[in-house]
Amino acid sequence: MATTRNLVIGLIRQSGYTKTAATIPKIKHEPPPTKPRHGLPCSPQTSLDQHQRLRASPVEQGVLTTSMDIRAVAFDVNGTLVRIVTEDGMDQIFRSAAHFLTYQGIDLRRHQVRDLYFQIMKEQQRASSEEHPEFDAVAIWRSIIEEHLTDFTRSLPVEKLQQMPLFLAEMSRGIARCRLGLHPHVHEVLDVLRERYPLALVTDAQSAYARGELHKVGLLDYFDPIIVSGDHGYRKPDRRLFQFALDGMKVAAENALYVGNDMHRDIFGAREVGMKTVMFESDQGANAHLDCVPDYTITDFRELLKILGLP
Repeated sequence: MATTRNLVIGLIRQSGYTKTAATIPKIKHEPPPTKPRHGLPCSPQTSLDQHQRLRASPVEQGVLTTSMDIRAVAFDVNGTLVRIVTEDGMDQIFRSAAHFLTYQGIDLRRHQVRDLYFQIMKEQQRASSEEHPEFDAVAIWRSIIEEHLTDFTRSLPVEKLQQMPLFLAEMSRGIARCRLGLHPHVHEVLDVLRERYPLALVTDAQSAYARGELHKVGLLDYFDPIIVSGDHGYRKPDRRLFQFALDGMKVAAENALYVGNDMHRDIFGAREVGMKTVMFESDQGANAHLDCVPDYTITDFRELLKILGLP
């Protein structure tokens, strides 16, 4: 019996894919377009008073200076290109998962599934040696299944056992997702940029569903490479994720522009590796981190074309 159990666990462990964490932001109306604003470097010398004065008096030209030789552009996804709202603690997620597991010979109540899920998530993060650890949704479901195997579960087809953790991760995300769409003018701007620059993504997301959501909103084919935190086990602002994007686009950091909506994970992280930055002010993400200030700030994606000197 022990040998059979080990075999089943081994098969389940082969079911690839990994990680994303979504926030539950408040929705507000889109602000009117404004001219892009120049920023100051992220450094202890940049005071918050300077930041406030800068925001009150935007620089009018809004175009990269001649010293900035931009040859590639990278983006964050959720909150920047994509408007997404999820409720990751929704009761229906764990009720549905518990009902599904019943048909696999595993008898758990929804509150038990919820408690196990978040307990294992915390254990993953505590066990990580990374400063900014990413969790692994597929591995969480795999652990729940392994810890509650029954003879009925062991009798299931091998292919089904292998796919169950990934299926549960995808199903959970689908139930949790309340909204998924693009910010205005994203396609319009990307269509212009793709003709002139290599484009990349650096996103904090789970491998199990990051690319599926990009496909849903029609963005998957714009970018190469697509850097997903879940593929690596750590999240932004870890500079290694940004460096992967630079390496994939074959450009130096000083020749790349990064666009994000979170002052800590996006702007601070990109500046740490040496990239120029644009803060997209949306209703998601942190709008302050220490004294960090982006090179430019926009509220409408069309302003990005002006910054790059494009029609």
